[in-house]
Amino acid sequence: MTAEAASTLDEAKTVRNEFREAVNMTVAELEKWLATPESREVGWKEEGQGESVGHASGRRIVELLGKRARDLSRDDLAHMRKVVGYVHRHLAQRPQAVEKSRWRYSLMNWGHDPMRR
Repeated sequence: MTAEAASTLDEAKTVRNEFREAVNMTVAELEKWLATPESREVGWKEEGQGESVGHASGRRIVELLGKRARDLSRDDLAHMRKVVGYVHRHLAQRPQAVEKSRWRYSLMNWGHDPMRR
């Protein structure tokens, strides 16, 4: 194995670990959440799109959680990095009232429930 290939594998492992820490919902929990009206009502929608960016990301996260590490593509790893960044940025903006907040619902679309310990 070349040094470049080993470095790429190490980076992929780091990204997968960070993703698993950021996404604290199971596939079943995320699928159930994404089916709710609250899930569809939050988040930024690109012009002409009926689905928010976060909701679409949630569907992609469900797919990623079902993949084996060796089956992850570069695009998959890039989305995993995006998820980690989103979760970290939004956790830093925590409001006082969390339980039924749009802030929480948005994070849940990205696979993270801030109410979970």
